[in-house]
Amino acid sequence: MKPLSTIRAAHLLTLLFVLAPTLALAQEAIPLPRLSVEVGTARNPQEVSTSLQILAILTLLSVAPSILLMMTAFTRIVIVLSFLKSALGTPNIPPTPVIVGLSLFLTFYVMSPTLDEINRNALQPYMKQEITFTQAMERAEKPVRAFMLRHTYTEDLNLFIRLSKQPPPRSPEELPMTTLIPAFMLSELKTAFIIGFYIYIPFLIIDLVVASILLSMGMMMLPPVVVSMPAKLLVFTLANGWGVLAQALVQGFR
Repeated sequence: MKPLSTIRAAHLLTLLFVLAPTLALAQEAIPLPRLSVEVGTARNPQEVSTSLQILAILTLLSVAPSILLMMTAFTRIVIVLSFLKSALGTPNIPPTPVIVGLSLFLTFYVMSPTLDEINRNALQPYMKQEITFTQAMERAEKPVRAFMLRHTYTEDLNLFIRLSKQPPPRSPEELPMTTLIPAFMLSELKTAFIIGFYIYIPFLIIDLVVASILLSMGMMMLPPVVVSMPAKLLVFTLANGWGVLAQALVQGFR
């Protein structure tokens, strides 16, 4: 009887002979990539400019989530939908990923005119090398600035202008983005909380009615939320609440 180690070695050798042609064929059909990173001296100023543009684009992509939060309709939409979930009394339904996903797609829908203008006036001319990178950024900033100014309260804008301790701008074009962005964020938070208050009112009335009925029937041991939650879900569904809320959110930005 052969030792156990000899049997294992024989099995391994047989396996290698069987798989050797397959491994060789796979190695010939799928070449392995080679990666290299090098730092050299630029031969002309154009190479330096291209490298800086690539660096700026990579930096922009890294801060894209923050830009989405600060300069679009996402903040208002996701807060309003979160208020709705809390008012319904269902903290885990819909799940948070569903709320965030719906907020993202509603944001893309609301921002589509602004994004189309950026693509038409800034991105496409830059891709065709008709304008420089700086000109493309200036053209892309105009529709975003107009969108934020349209939905920023005057008192919030004046607040950050005073806090900056700079002379008031003579025109909206002279308003720095470092002042406009926090003012826009503050206005969006204020608007979202106002909408959340109006969302809470009908559901609060349902809770009060259910609690009063249970108290009058002497069913004090039964938690009111057990009865009010199905009632709120029924009323919200029959009223087409999701469609009405989505329509109100979209029209609020038009």
